[in-house]
Amino acid sequence: MAAPKKGRGPAGGQGRPGRALALILIAMVALTGGMFWSGHTTPRLGIDLAGGTTITLKAEAEKGKEDAVNETNMNTAVGIIERRVNGLGVSEAEVQTQGKEHIIVNIPKGTNSKQAREQVGTTAQLYFRPVLTYAPSEPAAKPSGSPKPSPSASASDGKGTDGKGKSSATPSASATTQGRPVTDGLKKAPTPSATASGSPKATETPKASTPPAPDAATAALEKKFAALNCLDPKQRSAAGQDVKPTDTIVACGKNGIGQWEKYILGPAEVDGKDVDDAKAAIDERVGQWIVQMEFTDAGAKKFQKITGRLSQQQPPMNQFAIVLDGEVVSAPSVRTTLSANAEISGSFTQESAQDLGNILSYGALPLSFNEESVTTVTAALGGEQLEAGLIAGAIGLALVVIYLVVYYRGLSLIAILSLLASAVLTYTLMALLGPAIGFALNLPAVCGAIVAIGITADSFIVYFERIRDEVREGRTLRPAVERAWPRARRTILVSDFVSFLAAAVLFVVTVGKVQGFAFTLGLTTLLDVVVVFLFTKPIMTLLARTKFFGNGHAWSGLDPKRLGAQPPLRRSRRVSAPTDPKEA
Repeated sequence: MAAPKKGRGPAGGQGRPGRALALILIAMVALTGGMFWSGHTTPRLGIDLAGGTTITLKAEAEKGKEDAVNETNMNTAVGIIERRVNGLGVSEAEVQTQGKEHIIVNIPKGTNSKQAREQVGTTAQLYFRPVLTYAPSEPAAKPSGSPKPSPSASASDGKGTDGKGKSSATPSASATTQGRPVTDGLKKAPTPSATASGSPKATETPKASTPPAPDAATAALEKKFAALNCLDPKQRSAAGQDVKPTDTIVACGKNGIGQWEKYILGPAEVDGKDVDDAKAAIDERVGQWIVQMEFTDAGAKKFQKITGRLSQQQPPMNQFAIVLDGEVVSAPSVRTTLSANAEISGSFTQESAQDLGNILSYGALPLSFNEESVTTVTAALGGEQLEAGLIAGAIGLALVVIYLVVYYRGLSLIAILSLLASAVLTYTLMALLGPAIGFALNLPAVCGAIVAIGITADSFIVYFERIRDEVREGRTLRPAVERAWPRARRTILVSDFVSFLAAAVLFVVTVGKVQGFAFTLGLTTLLDVVVVFLFTKPIMTLLARTKFFGNGHAWSGLDPKRLGAQPPLRRSRRVSAPTDPKEA
């Protein structure tokens, strides 16, 4: 008896379908349980479905500075606009660039759209104001380790006293003024006189000051300061708004340990436009992060005057506040006179130093933003769009199911179960990705999910047709299922790879709502591979062992007669003619 030929076994072994089914079922149970455990049982909806306002801003550079519209400046502007939106008490807002010169701001429902437009469409206002007094606006935290010192400013003007041409200030903790009358600070605060151009100008000497504020104005300021609660986002946002540079104001800001404090600040003496450049750097002497500032010629003169006066004051009146859009972003103390170049040091991390550097630089950005379009979607309109999208999806799914039932009969059961498994995985992932990465289900994303129904159904059809081809060649179902799988698998992987590649490219080169379509299409394409490999194929293997499918029932979709199967070809044995007449 001849030994069997060595070689490759039958294409596609029986495998262990139970393990694959157990794996995908565990994944479905885990995702569903995580969805209910987190409390996010529905996908987060985008602006066009939940309702809200979309504002499109176009950046315009000053004449002669067209190169100012660049990626760095646009990203800095996005950060400033995000601060403004957060100041309105808005949650789940989206601020992002679109192309090279546009910024898209998506603000969900429940926000005053008029106020939001005013906030995001105006140029940032950056001022340096002297600190008159401040007080905590929240209960003091329990000390944990050594407290962080408040930032201090130092100079690099070539007039130093350390023999190296540099004078530095030692960081000092700001003295608390809680319980100290506001009137004391107002009486000692010098008021700069306004120049012809409207910019505040500091007095020449620390002794020059205006008469004390009227009792009525002082009392009103004290009352406003006492009532200010910086823990309330609305009060915090409104504190420094609608004021003139020459006004004495109340404002909010965070200290070095992240607690909110409220301030009374004197008139602005340096404008953000006086800053020529600002950046984060490492102080190699001590190995700490600092923020370096460079002023214009006019700004250096103003800054020298204010720091010369503040350096002779007692805390906290030796501090100047860096105020952006009415909020104190830093309040360093001054221990020496500063001029053209200055440093802000303290308890900075790399991120906080870079953030402050960007904020200071933004005051000098030669950019303005014009409101190009505003789209407001009410919650009712968003609900109608969502309902229309769901109806379209249901119609598409129903048509696919009807086609599968009519054409594939019993095989349609496997396809429907696979579609349900894909739907469970898709829904749970969308619900969990909302809080995890901020994914929002918008109308284009719903369209992507509808398109994915056809992509998923196409994978089933490819596999079913391969099986039917094997049956037509005369094979029984169990071998047909296993022989068809390798060929169908290659086709499915190539098809899904092309779909995923298109989705990835679309996601990278576009922004905004189109990204929702691309993300959903890419996600469902990946899930299609998972479902076909771990669910459809194992289910098909198990059902092929049943009599209904294995014997080719007329309603199974695999009836050999209905498919026109031919019996397998058999080789006929030739009988050679006898050579011996006796054998004839």
